[in-house]
Amino acid sequence: MPVVWRSATVCAVDQSFFEALEAGADIVIAQGAEAGGHGVRRATMTLVPEIADLLARESPETLLCASGGIADGRGLAAALALGADGVMVGTRFWAAEEALVHPKMHAAGIAATGDDTLRTKVTDIVRQKDWPERFDTRIVRNAFTAQWHGKEGELLTQRAAETARFNAAVSEGDATVAGLVAGEALGLIETIEPAAQIVSRMVNEAVDVLKSTARMAR
Repeated sequence: MPVVWRSATVCAVDQSFFEALEAGADIVIAQGAEAGGHGVRRATMTLVPEIADLLARESPETLLCASGGIADGRGLAAALALGADGVMVGTRFWAAEEALVHPKMHAAGIAATGDDTLRTKVTDIVRQKDWPERFDTRIVRNAFTAQWHGKEGELLTQRAAETARFNAAVSEGDATVAGLVAGEALGLIETIEPAAQIVSRMVNEAVDVLKSTARMAR
């Protein structure tokens, strides 16, 4: 029979963390604000060890994965050093050959850096996604966010027309309007590669980093 793992993503040390444990999560994913997509404000570097300490006290059998800003072996090694058992990687695999991403969006993502992203609510408005108030979405800045970020109330009055324009841009791969959902790790990505190659290099890099760090501690 297949093994089913129950996972829960948490973006802060709040009630959602304890609810995940009460629900029997096998894996808790600590997602920092560097990640693409929905999230809140905590950074990966401090969120992961805080949750690692909590799990050690409250539920030591629960595994911990770090997420947010991890795109290479250095990030994997850092996550392990912070107390994670593994990582959840999004943006790096968004830039994989197997990802169902429009070629124009891939090109725009490769050209971007982490500083070209922002957290905003405009994509949720035009996609009509009713997330809780504290959540927003990290995407790549473009003409659409320049027009509407900070003017969410006005966007709501124009939602029908802007939703149609947004959806058309998604179909056409128009990165000036469509929301390219990706995290700050974009600045670490230079090529579109097969997923297997990404995994292999990430693991090998992490091993090298950990070995080098161990030698420094002698």
